Amino acid sequence: MPSTPGAAITPILSLRGAEMRFTQNVDLAGRIANLFGARLRKTEVHAVAGVDLDVMPGEVIGIVGESGCGKSTLGRIIAGILRPTAGQVSYRGKAVAAMPDSERRAYELGVQMIFQDPYASLNPRMRVEDIIGEAPVVHRIIPAREKRAYVARLMGQVGLDPAYAQRYPHQFSGGQRQRIGIARALALKPKVIVCDEAVAALDVSIQAQVLNLFAHLRRGLDLTYLFISHNLGVVGHISDRVAIMYLGRIVEIATTEQVFKGANHPYTQALLKELPTLNAQRRSFQPIKGELPSPLAPPPGCTFHPRCPRAMARCRQERPLLRMIAPGHVSACHLNDTPNDTPTDNPTDNPYAAGS
Repeated sequence: MPSTPGAAITPILSLRGAEMRFTQNVDLAGRIANLFGARLRKTEVHAVAGVDLDVMPGEVIGIVGESGCGKSTLGRIIAGILRPTAGQVSYRGKAVAAMPDSERRAYELGVQMIFQDPYASLNPRMRVEDIIGEAPVVHRIIPAREKRAYVARLMGQVGLDPAYAQRYPHQFSGGQRQRIGIARALALKPKVIVCDEAVAALDVSIQAQVLNLFAHLRRGLDLTYLFISHNLGVVGHISDRVAIMYLGRIVEIATTEQVFKGANHPYTQALLKELPTLNAQRRSFQPIKGELPSPLAPPPGCTFHPRCPRAMARCRQERPLLRMIAPGHVSACHLNDTPNDTPTDNPTDNPYAAGS
């Protein structure tokens, strides 16, 4: 279960100033100019631009934002698939970059990832028994002779018939394939699972079944989840806290109840207005105006200001910093400023963790 506010518990995962920059070559004159020796200009894309976040043991944090906001890249940083170009990732209070090999291995096994596409993430030439059972044998979690029984137990745990262990991925439905992906992640006995749009490719009825499975596994195995999605409604069903991302930065983080009852940031408010409701006939659909800016050329100041209905002149010049607006609720918006209150960019002053 999530930590009690005020309890002195070390976060299972911490990020401080985490950044991920990708270098892209941009040919200003196109391929034809390249034939004449045109020089390429290297451009950096800030997929993640300075994220601070604490994840407490047993907690479920939803990370929400539009496509291109950097949430999947953030998930890959947390899972150890990508190494951040700046900042620090800590696991159980220790910086991952400074870990000896034995501790680094424990981190890599302890944080697993479930991907969006349940078919592309599975090797089509491998049987389910090998997809699930190969890694725990390689990492000596189980001896090879116990693989079949171990896989059968995991398949039963995620709602699959162990008799299907000799089948290939194409012989399963989308929901069943995602259950295979979940079993593969569980096979390494992780403490943290990063779910990257894990139900986005499934039918709505199957989404509900898989979300209920996640909740059941969380209780039974004492798991911590980072649940990445573009859908606030899905995240609200499973998360304790929600972090809203926009163009590589977290712009608001709060408990799920605070987000749905008192969202502060204009972007979060706009996302909530896009959610379908049973009373949808009483209000018109209100999509967010404009397109997500290119990370190649982010707007100055508040990156949301070109789309924000409440943007001020200050928003176009100065980036707002996260500040506490209520216990456990922080937001980055100039509308929260008061004359005697100055925002801070110091992670030690920003109450990201539950219990701050």
